[in-house]
Amino acid sequence: MAKKIYVGNMSYATTEEELRELFAQYGTVLSANIIIDRETHRPKGFGFVEMDEDSAADAAISQLDGKEFGGRNLRVNEAIAKPRPTRNYRD
Repeated sequence: MAKKIYVGNMSYATTEEELRELFAQYGTVLSANIIIDRETHRPKGFGFVEMDEDSAADAAISQLDGKEFGGRNLRVNEAIAKPRPTRNYRD
């Protein structure tokens, strides 16, 4: 089963291809996405990687968390879906 990984504290110059290559050392990468700010169209400094195998994802998390990449120490952990807050809209 695929596992989604949060990658934070990335350099704003990091590309999705570089992110994919970094994680591919540990296993098959299904996707690598860097989150872009809607207004400025610039990277926000974090993204997500989805890996095919749980064991490969766990290895990547343990090896890459705190590792220097692009001049910054990465924060890497399993992405956990948080429910979005409900909003009360008045008519």
